This record gives sequence, C-alpha cells and structure tokens, in this order.
Amino acid sequence: MEKYQDLDKQFISGEWQDGGEEDYLENLNPYDNSFLNRYKGASTQDVDRAFQVAKEKSKTWSQSSPIERREILLKAAALLEQRKEEITQWLIKEVGSTRLKAAVEIQQTRDMILEASSFPTRMKGMITNSSVPGKENYIFRKALGVVGIISPWNFPLYLSMRSIAPAIAVGNTVVVKPASQSPVTGATFAAKLFEEAGLPAGVFNVVVGKSSIIGDYFTGHPVSRLISFTGSTPVGKGIGRIGGEGLKKLALELGGNNAFLILDDADVDRAVDAAIFGRFMHQAQICMSTNRILIHESIREEFTQKFVQKAKSLKYGDPAEEGTVVGPLIDNKAAKRVVDLVQRTVAAGATLEIGGSAEGNVVQPTVLTGVTRDMPIFQEEVFGPAVGIISFKDDEEAIELANATEFGLSGALHTKDLQRGIQIAKRIETGMIHINDQSVNDEPQTPFGGEKNSGLGRFGDDFILDEMTTVQWVSVQVEPRQYPF
Repeated sequence: MEKYQDLDKQFISGEWQDGGEEDYLENLNPYDNSFLNRYKGASTQDVDRAFQVAKEKSKTWSQSSPIERREILLKAAALLEQRKEEITQWLIKEVGSTRLKAAVEIQQTRDMILEASSFPTRMKGMITNSSVPGKENYIFRKALGVVGIISPWNFPLYLSMRSIAPAIAVGNTVVVKPASQSPVTGATFAAKLFEEAGLPAGVFNVVVGKSSIIGDYFTGHPVSRLISFTGSTPVGKGIGRIGGEGLKKLALELGGNNAFLILDDADVDRAVDAAIFGRFMHQAQICMSTNRILIHESIREEFTQKFVQKAKSLKYGDPAEEGTVVGPLIDNKAAKRVVDLVQRTVAAGATLEIGGSAEGNVVQPTVLTGVTRDMPIFQEEVFGPAVGIISFKDDEEAIELANATEFGLSGALHTKDLQRGIQIAKRIETGMIHINDQSVNDEPQTPFGGEKNSGLGRFGDDFILDEMTTVQWVSVQVEPRQYPF
C-alpha cells in the first residue's frame, strides 16, 4: 500500500493545494528537531473558501442516505487499521508519541469512528401532543450545517476525530484547523482517510495556518454553526468569547488540574500503579493527566517510597525506542516551562525527590513531596512529567483540596469501600472521576467533558450527537382552528 502523499497541503473542496500566505510553517520532530515537512500557510481567503464550499456541500450531504454515511465511516475505520504503522510513525515523529501511546491513540480513534457510524440511524425525532385542538406536533432532528473544528497537538488524531466523525455522521460538513505542531496527525492524514473512503468533495476541508493570521477569523467565521475546540483554558475562553458573539454552539474541552485521591483504606500497590500511568502517560501532556496526588497521611510514607521507586525505573528519551515511557515535550518552550514550574515549587518549600531537569525537550520523570495548596505545582496545570504529593487528614480535607483549583475535568479516587468512594466522588467538582483507576479515561460511549474552567459541553455517545444537531418543531393544524378575532 503506497503511503499517503500531499500531506503538506491544504485540503479544500477535494483538492490538495498550497495556502495563499507567503510564509511557511515548518513541521519539526520534537525529539531531535529534525525537519518533517512544511506548509505554505492558509490565508483568510482560504478560510473563506473552505467554509463556503462546506456550506454549499452541506445542502446535499445533510440529505444523503444514512446508510451511505455509515458505510463511509466504516471504510475509514478499516483504512485506519490497514495504515496503522504509517500513522504510528507520524505520531512518533510529529508529536513525540511513544509506540504505546500511539497504539492507544489509534485504537481510541478507530473506536470513535465505529461509534459514530451508528449515529446516522440514531437521529430520532418525535411526535407530541398539542394543547391546541386539531393540531399535531412533529419534532425533527437535523444536522447543524457546518462545524468548525480546532484540534490540539497532544492526542491530535483522536481529539480531531472525536468531532470530525460525529459531525460527518449526522450530516454536517466540517472545516478543520489543526494545531501548527501537528498538521498531519491532526488533520491531513484524516482527510486522506476519508478521501480514500469515498467521502464526497467539500464535506471535509482542512486549513493549516498560523493562529495569529487565521485563528480568530476561523473561530468567528459566520458560516460555522458550532466550534469544537480542545486546548488550554486561556485560549478556550477567547474562543468562547468570539463564538458567543456569533451565537454559535460551543463544545470546549479545556485544561485540567486533576486530583488523584488515595484514602486511608486504599490498596497502596494498586494506587501506585494507577498513579504512575495517570501521571506519566505521554509525558503527562494530556488534559486528564494526574496533576496532584492527594494521600491520607497514614499511608503517605509507604506510597511515596513505592511511587518514587517506580518512577525512577521509567525509561525516558527517544520515543521511537522500544520501552520508552516518557518522550519529549512538544517543544523547548514547553520543557523550559515545566522545569521552571518545578524550580518555583522547590523554592516555595517542596522537596525534589527525583528528576527536575531536562535533556533537550525530554523532561525527566519528576516527583515533589511536601507540596501545599499555595505552591505553583498545586495551582497550575503542569502538562509535563512532574507531579506533587500532598497529604490530608480526613475525607473532608481531601474533598476541599481536590476542589481547590479553578479546574474540574477528571480525577481518580482509591478506596476499598466503594460506597464511601462514590459518595466522595459525587462531591468532587469535576466532569469525570474514576474509582480505583487513574484519571486518563475516555470511552466513545460515555459523556466526556469538564466543569468550571475545564470546558463546556460533552463529547461521546448521544451527548455529542446532541451537540452536533439541532431540533425543529413543525406543527400541523389538521382541523380548522377557532381564533379570538
């Protein structure tokens, strides 16, 4: 099977072409800064054309057969499986994925496409009674029209597809703007998959460009009915403001500062294994990563010793090497930011148990103890392989500490008393929390989303179907109505 070509182009109306800007975006490998490809950036005129094409195509795509849409999605899922090694290599070299992380991301992406393939026949309306004599009420569920998708660089294939596949499935057309660090894995590879699967031209469009040039213009474009964004809270707030001014629907998954609670009756070894995965998977460049470990003071010493020992054993470095767990952060700016955060926390009184340094863009697995709620690593989203351990005296203090940030995306809680765990979990201000597991969970048949500054809306299952559609009330006055005048 020949590898995909033209992945360094814009994709508009079924055509692969250069963007209209004079400057270029260089796509570099975050591990060794080697050159991958470069794009002639999209202009605002390119954005206009992509949205206008999508708008025109939505008229026919929304009326297409549900079976046609389902078959195209199933074909795309099969092609992804066939091209697994090709996309694995792109995930490794474009965003620093280890082979383990790439495998997880590809499986999640395939699962999401398969889940979305059921959406075309799940768009159910209803008939309701009327309070007016002789009237019938019909409620129809319809596609929105055009969906704008702004995708991130950390899980680019999956986090793009979890909006692309549902949008296409229910009859919307899409325009995707990927992060400039992940144009292939965030958009052009997926566009190739759907092109090969037989998706009509104009249904799926991609614009790759600098956010400083097309970012706000893309977000506020009057053609789109919904903006789906995954990324940082500050950027998400800006997108929410622009989208709100345009009265658009918004699906925003933003930052997280996720707590991992370990109660006094927890299985310590099980908690250690879960916390290691929840913190260090993909260098903790995951919005759901375990950011703060809150542990009962009676088992703090045992947990810390075992956790630090296991963290020391994690292989870090080249993500292409077998067995590597912690690869590079997305760029040197990110690596410096994490090291600075660790240094500021140590200066505030925390103890550095292991790590704390960077080798190029690879930050060593880092563990801090003696952390308190006023320290930087407690209050800020880390987005790197460093974690703070905080102790608490009782359940009430654990809940207070867990809720003591502006975020509320995910979390985890360990206890042998499941009813106790459920009652505590319900009091945590977070969209998701997982008992006797870790915080990095995402399943296409569940509601995914956050509270507080972690976002708006929900992805997955009927929740994303609702986001991607609208309803229309059509009434029929069957018998003549008597009017007062």
